[in-house]
Amino acid sequence: MEKLPASFKALRYLPFLVASAFFMQMLDATILNTAIPTIARSFNSHPLQLHSLVTAYTLTVCVLIPASGWISDKLGSRRTFLLAISIFSAGSLLCALSTSIPMMTACRVIQGIGGAFLMPVGRLVVLRSYPRSMFVNVLNIVTIPALLGPLLGPVLGGIIAQYASWHWIFLINIPVGMAGLWATRKLMPDLKAVREQKFDWRGFFLFSSSAVL
Repeated sequence: MEKLPASFKALRYLPFLVASAFFMQMLDATILNTAIPTIARSFNSHPLQLHSLVTAYTLTVCVLIPASGWISDKLGSRRTFLLAISIFSAGSLLCALSTSIPMMTACRVIQGIGGAFLMPVGRLVVLRSYPRSMFVNVLNIVTIPALLGPLLGPVLGGIIAQYASWHWIFLINIPVGMAGLWATRKLMPDLKAVREQKFDWRGFFLFSSSAVL
C-alpha cells in the first residue's frame, strides 16, 4: 500500500472501520436464522410465525439503500455513519428487550434502517478517500470480512442460542456499536457533496419497489 501523507494517517485504519461495519451488517442478516426455534419457544409461538423477523430487516435494507448516497452527501459521511451505527445499536437493544413478535419485528425494522446506511456510505467514503492505485488493495480489506459475515452468522447464532440466551444475539452489537462510534469520530472523514442535488423520488420509488418485489 502506498505511503499516505502525514495529514491522512487516519486513512490507514479507515478500511478496518468500514470492514467492521460491513461485517456487523452482514452478520446480523443471517445470525438470527438458526436461533428462530429458540426465540419461538420463548414467545410460545411456532417458528414459521417468526419469518417476519428475517424479512423485515432484509426488506428495510433493500428499500433504504438507494437513499443512502444522497443522505450522506446532505449530512456528511461522518454524521451519516454515526447516525447509522447509533440506529443499528438502538434497534439491537430494543430487539433484545422485545416481549412479543410484533414488537421484535418493529425493532428489526429499526435495525434495518441503520444497516441500510452502513455498507453504502462506508463504500462511498473509501471510493472518495483513496487514489485509484490504492483502491483495489483497500477494497480487498473492506470486502473480505463482509463475505465472512453470512458464513459465520448461522454458526454463531446457533452457538449463542444453545449455550447462552437468544438475547445475546442482539446484545453483542452494543459494545461493537460503541467502539464503532468512537472509531468513526476519530477516523471517518466528513465528506459532503460539492453541489447540492434534489432527491430523485421517482427513481427511489422504482428501484426500491423493484428490489422489494
